[in-house]
Amino acid sequence: MHAWSTLEWGIWVNLVLFLAVALHCLVRPRDPRSTLMWLLVTWLLPLLGALLYLTIGINRVREKGWQKHRSDLAFRSTRDLHERDAHPLSYWRGIRAGLQTQPLDPGARELNTILDRIVPDHPLLGGNTVQILVDAKTAYPAIFKAIRSAKNHIHLQSFIIGPDDTGRELMDALAERAAAGVHVRVLFDAFGSAHARLLGFFRRYAKHPNMHIHAFTQVNPLKQQFQINLRNHRKIIVVDGSVGFTGGMNFYDVYQTRKGHQPTHDYHFQVEGPTVLEMQYSFLRDWYYMTDTPSELLLAPAHFPRLTPTGKTPIRLLNSGPTLSESQSLLDTLFAAITSARRQILIVTPYFVPPEEIQRALRAVALRGVEVKILVPTVNNHIYVGYASRALYDKLLESGVRIFEQPPPFLHAKAMIVDDCMALIGSANMDARSLWLNYESTLVVLDSAFAESLKRIVLDDFALANEVTLAAWRTRPVSQQLTENFCSLLSPIA
Repeated sequence: MHAWSTLEWGIWVNLVLFLAVALHCLVRPRDPRSTLMWLLVTWLLPLLGALLYLTIGINRVREKGWQKHRSDLAFRSTRDLHERDAHPLSYWRGIRAGLQTQPLDPGARELNTILDRIVPDHPLLGGNTVQILVDAKTAYPAIFKAIRSAKNHIHLQSFIIGPDDTGRELMDALAERAAAGVHVRVLFDAFGSAHARLLGFFRRYAKHPNMHIHAFTQVNPLKQQFQINLRNHRKIIVVDGSVGFTGGMNFYDVYQTRKGHQPTHDYHFQVEGPTVLEMQYSFLRDWYYMTDTPSELLLAPAHFPRLTPTGKTPIRLLNSGPTLSESQSLLDTLFAAITSARRQILIVTPYFVPPEEIQRALRAVALRGVEVKILVPTVNNHIYVGYASRALYDKLLESGVRIFEQPPPFLHAKAMIVDDCMALIGSANMDARSLWLNYESTLVVLDSAFAESLKRIVLDDFALANEVTLAAWRTRPVSQQLTENFCSLLSPIA
């Protein structure tokens, strides 16, 4: 009888592993190019290829998204009970119904009809005011003023809180209000605020009465959570249920003027009116998912006070993230807003690595004659993202899209304005991470007055930038092209 050699055993083991990976790919279909790549890696790298597929090749985002989705549904069930007549939140149901509105501009009205299907839980609400806060020198004083005036509660959610002067000023202000009897809840992302967390920065603040601090993380062996790729990138602050803040700013020293460093340039927004209660609900829903706080306690009347309209700006909250109900909401909204354009699209983003469907939409409207202008930083704080972004320039420029690069300080602002009648603002970048992996919050403002105010600020930033022309772009060194194309391979995780 022929005795199998080590080589023969290895071939058969590799074949079995290859077939197992192939079967798994067929059961859970993905992008064909990705599937072919993993099959090739599994075959060419015996054992190692299969181990790589097992550890990083299997997309577990859907399963983790299901956990958040189930939590959101449970929280919504409690809300529905509390919204019935004679229950505390029946007022909120009434104000949401009474202030639902339709935009005046036909294009904005068309987008709102689409959003009725994409995000039915958050209707377009009138009666708001929005103040644009440019840079930390404007935003931080407004935020700290609201915090120091809090009487009942402060709910703060941020991707990054730094263990530095800015982070200490924030946490000290929150601790002072907690000592005065105000209920404070702080939700920071465990990945984004890893430096502060590892240094034990939050530990001493957590000892204050009325001060509750929690990390948003999906790495918890006790809950069988090991997903480090899903991050909460939202920036939401709600004070007493009456004033809210959102936008792109975090809380750490890069936003402040320091010796030898210019402050990061960003947009933030102060909101008053019924949309603040939509932001409140979004925060409480995330808090409920990450803590053991009873939903009845979170959905308390004090968190949803009676508000009167403060202005005329119609706003719609758009939450997105890797859950069943929200996984495509931001992508679909961007696509709908871009393809609805008739005159002009202005985009400001620090990380411009959109998926193919968004690139096609931008090229299509530019070829149709719509003016499309994109503003990105010249020097990116994530070098590979900057190169990956530039790998997309050629086709966009060829289609008539205009691209501008703003010199330092670093541009971290996020905004899109369409036809001077609609604006998308908030925490989301135009990249794969914001579209599919991060939990994000965007405000869709369907109002010409606000769009025009934001446009003036955006155009001031465009005026400081340098336009990239197609002729000059095609003369760049071959080595730069190779670097760009290599970094573009990282765009799904950029």
